[in-house]
Amino acid sequence: MMFEGIEFLNKELFWLLLLLPLAIIWYVFKFQKQTAELKISSLKGFKATPSILPKFRHFLFLLRLLALAALITAIARPRTVDVSTKTKTTRGIDIVMAIDVSASMLARDLKPNRLEALKEVAAEFIKGRPNDRIGLVEYAGESYTKTPITSDKAIVLRSLDDIQYNTIIEGGTAIGMGLATSVNRLKDSKAISKVIILLTDGVNNTGFIDPKIASELAVEYGIKVYTIGLGTNGMALSPIGIKSNRQFQYGRVQVEIDEELLKEIADATGGKYFRATNNQKLAEIYEEINKLEKTEIEEFKYYNYEEKYRPLVILAGLLLCLELLMRVTIFRSFI
Repeated sequence: MMFEGIEFLNKELFWLLLLLPLAIIWYVFKFQKQTAELKISSLKGFKATPSILPKFRHFLFLLRLLALAALITAIARPRTVDVSTKTKTTRGIDIVMAIDVSASMLARDLKPNRLEALKEVAAEFIKGRPNDRIGLVEYAGESYTKTPITSDKAIVLRSLDDIQYNTIIEGGTAIGMGLATSVNRLKDSKAISKVIILLTDGVNNTGFIDPKIASELAVEYGIKVYTIGLGTNGMALSPIGIKSNRQFQYGRVQVEIDEELLKEIADATGGKYFRATNNQKLAEIYEEINKLEKTEIEEFKYYNYEEKYRPLVILAGLLLCLELLMRVTIFRSFI
């Protein structure tokens, strides 16, 4: 289309186009009024010279109308706009996800089990934080850093996918150590906001660092902790032993989560405690945390305007010149 990609700054001036039909009416009325009539008995005394030019004398008025339409369109200020955008992260967030990898995370009250359900939801959470740095900490009876905080989401996602239950880490659930290791990852961070997402499905039953001491360290370094208790209410199909073929033997086990401790950690650090009893609830929790911890992004837009009225003004000028030229030459005898 002719005006595709073009905007008009003064659209209201297109109302002036209503002058065109008024001009046509005025021209017709004037033409009829100026046409004289002469009644004679015979034309035999006149020798007519056939000419097609008189029939085209209205062409001059058409040129003038087209010139007026071009001028009206020109003063409506047609222009193209090229918009370029630049974003700047004004407030980044450093996040450490502390993940319980004890044997109980293989319980099947979430599908296919707690650990795999967590990995799936956590992966979506990571993908939704493109402007933040994220790190991973694993813990069971002891803890270690799986991935230091980094802005490279491919590395974090790969490390998350590699998390599996193994017998290398000492058994048990050392919540205090998992939290302390996460704090250690964030204590030197220069980010304005520092967050730990601590997930467990049990109670603190091992480790040489008290969870409350670890939470005090988090407070000292300005780190907010969101805690998640993972597991259904009541009984869950969980590993209770290992068979001779090295496969887990499953049985119904009472779900025990130290919710009071997790609430205390969250409250002390300004975070929030959540309980995930199924896959959907777990996904909703991470979605809520994602909304609570927003990265502030400043967006700059640059507008480059290119005026398009000049060709229309030139066209109108050419049409008027053509009309004037034809008026004083070709149609001189008929006007």
